[in-house]
Formats: sequence, C-alpha cells, structure tokens
Amino acid sequence: MSDPTPLPRIFRRPVDDNESRESSALLVGAGAFVVGTAVGFVVFRDGGVPIAGRGSIGDFAAIGGALVAIVAFLLGCSLRRTRNRRESADDDVRPRLRWFDIAALSLAHAVIALLGWIGAASVVSRSFIGATAYPTSAALLGGVALAVTAYVAFLSAVNLTPMMLSLVLAVFLTVGVFASMLSATDPLWWQENLSALGMNDDVSSMAFNLTLVIAGAMVTIIANYATAYLPHTTAREVRGRRRVRLALVLIGVLLACVGIFPVDDFLIAHNLSATGMVIIYVVLVARMRRLLPSMPRVFVLLGYIYVACIVVLAVFFITGYYNLTAVELVVAVLIFSWIIVFLRNTGAVEQARDDSVQHQKALNN
Repeated sequence: MSDPTPLPRIFRRPVDDNESRESSALLVGAGAFVVGTAVGFVVFRDGGVPIAGRGSIGDFAAIGGALVAIVAFLLGCSLRRTRNRRESADDDVRPRLRWFDIAALSLAHAVIALLGWIGAASVVSRSFIGATAYPTSAALLGGVALAVTAYVAFLSAVNLTPMMLSLVLAVFLTVGVFASMLSATDPLWWQENLSALGMNDDVSSMAFNLTLVIAGAMVTIIANYATAYLPHTTAREVRGRRRVRLALVLIGVLLACVGIFPVDDFLIAHNLSATGMVIIYVVLVARMRRLLPSMPRVFVLLGYIYVACIVVLAVFFITGYYNLTAVELVVAVLIFSWIIVFLRNTGAVEQARDDSVQHQKALNN
C-alpha cells in the first residue's frame, strides 16, 4: 500500500499524477473559499441578504464564480503546460493550446459559472419564497460556491482531454441556450425561429449570441485537439485527418458567424452561415468512412442516421408539419451531439495510446 504524496512534493509537482491534481485542486478551492468568504463578509455586512436578485447570494456566487473560474482555469493551464514542457517527448502528439484557445475555454468556464449559479439561486429562491440569509451564512455560502467553482475549473484545465472538452461543450451549450430562453423578453419567441432569441437588444439576445460565438471558438479548438489523436501513419490517413479538421474548423467558424450576425440585422449572412454549417456537416458524415477508415463502424452508422433525421425534418418543415424553431432545435441537438460523440471516440483513441505507452514503459523497466 503506497503512502500519500507529501505536501512539499505536491507544491513542487502539483499536476504530475491524479493524487497531486486532486490535492492541488483542493488547495485552489480552499484559497477561493478564504478569499470569497472574506469578501462576502464585507459585501453582506448590512444583513438580510436575499437568495436571488440584485445584491443576493446568487449574484455574488455568479460574478465571483466567473472571476474565480477564469483564474483557476488559467492557473491549471499554466501548470499543465509546465508539466508537458518538462515531460515532452519526440513521439508526443498531444497538441498545445494556443492563447486564443485558452481564452475561449476560460470564457466558457466563466459563462458556465455565471449562468449556472444564477439559475441555481433562482431555483432555490422559489423554494424559499421571501427568505433572507444572515451575513455570516451568506458569506460562507458565497465562499463555498467560489470554492466549488475553482475546484472544478482547475481540474478541467489540468485534465483537459477530448472527453473533457466534450463535457465542457455540452454543459456550456445547455446552460447558455436555456439561460437565453428563460430570460427572453418575448415569451412567444419560439413561434418564429430559434434565432429569434438573438434578435433583441436585451440580456437574452446577448447571452444567446455570445453562447454561439464562444461555442464556435470551442469547436475550432476541438478540430485541432481531437484530430491530433487520429491515426496518421499513411498518406491517406494524413489527408483524411486534415480534411476532417478543416471541416470541423469551418463548422466552428460558421457557428460563430451565426452569433456574430443576428438574423434581424444580417439576414443573408446569418442564413448562409447556418445553412453552410449543416451542409458541411452532411458532407463530413457522408465521407467519414473514406476520410477516417479507423473510426468505429457504429459511430459512422450513427452519422448516417443523423443525416437521415435531418432530411426527414426538412420534409416536415416544407410540408408545414413542423415549424422552423422545432427543426432548428432538433438539427442543432443532432449536430452537436454528433460532435460530442466524435470527441469521445477520439478520446478513447487517446486513452488507448496512453495505456500503450504506459505498458511499454513497464516492459522497458
């Protein structure tokens, strides 16, 4: 039975193994708790703190959590880069995140924390209607929220893999879109189309468009990060990997353009971006078996089924059976769920590669 890692070694090598990462994440969370609680005592010194709304625990946790998420994620990325630089090998294909990749992922974690804590506070406030918290309780609750946020963001940074990226993308899209739906000033937005969420000048439209822009940036990160683990020993595999990467980059760029060009101000650019994204996805799925012969047959078949569903939805819309919002929503779910499953499949390739490396090291020793 192995002994726990000594604290001095954790401080020297904070992200070298799973135990060190967990211990480092706890230390980061503890630091966030101390800072958050101290600030909370100052902010809530007047007493009678509401759970949600202006000047509430929810607002404190949301704004503080967003800031803490950025700091913790950047710290984790810095430590992870230091470890990779120290342990880099000639055969290591693990891609390095560029500064704009890190910026986009940091912002994604901040938005998840911001909208997530606002939503959680809103739900709790409806369970305790009219309730207020004492200053000490409010400060402690705010500190705990910041500690949890820092802990999760730090671990997300140091354990960044295609599978982790798939989880971050899924959570970010879910939180961002539902936040814009719940805060929409027009309760009948769904009678027009999904893009109607980004048409106004209110918080809802800003949240919706920002979600699309950041999600587009994340997909471009995924294009570089996930495809790095695909087989590339032959000229055909290299060419196929390059084309899949390009297709994913184009999907990410077009998704960001959907948010950059709101439908009420830039109708043509908005529709071209949305339509182009679907066309590239369909072409990518149709050629997946030729581009990446090593991908599991079940995953390739899943793509064919998704494309068939998109065709059926288009027929339903043309015949008037479905409105545009239903079609857009289902197509978006299909495309992004496919991307998330693609990430998980490439993550399995990475895990198999790491296991093979560890096995080879064990044999050499």
